[in-house]
Amino acid sequence: MDHATASRLKGGRSGRTPGRSAGAEPRRPPGGGARGEGLGRSRGGFTTKLHLSADGRRRSLSLIVTPGQRADCTQLKLVLSKVRVPQIAQGRSRKKPDSLVVGKAYSNGLYRNYVRGLGIWPTIPEKTDSQAARLRKRSRGGRPPGLDEERYKKRNTVERAINRLKHARAVATRYDRRGYVFLGTATAAALVIWLRS
Repeated sequence: MDHATASRLKGGRSGRTPGRSAGAEPRRPPGGGARGEGLGRSRGGFTTKLHLSADGRRRSLSLIVTPGQRADCTQLKLVLSKVRVPQIAQGRSRKKPDSLVVGKAYSNGLYRNYVRGLGIWPTIPEKTDSQAARLRKRSRGGRPPGLDEERYKKRNTVERAINRLKHARAVATRYDRRGYVFLGTATAAALVIWLRS
């Protein structure tokens, strides 16, 4: 990836799940949600969420399935740890992007420091309440975090990547009972996008 292809993160709902998808066995493997299958209650009903990172050409670099109520920002470390981009020539796969463009949900210092510790340049806007708290402290509040406005305009790329994935009907509406099967379905849709681009 060159410097122009930044990774973006977003949790996108896969839509409401049919009732039959909730009939999995009562055991709890990692992933949480109803019976550990990535199903959970949210404002939209019984849903699943896809968290992903995407490059500048709207191709998925990593995918994670969580229950619908799970916050996007809690999956940042896991999504970034799953990024693998194979090199065309010989060499190891790339495991991190050059830069990261995310929304205000990732605005706290914990996420900023984590991303900077990986050597990734973050583009994260400051929340309004954080800005007000910093201004109240005056000189003790420190400097505002830098924000590249032009790069931040490209954040919609991940929204478009999720929209592109949802062209596959089985991703837009989850029919699979098992979380790992749905993740496989989403991965297959992502592979088709990679092969066509």
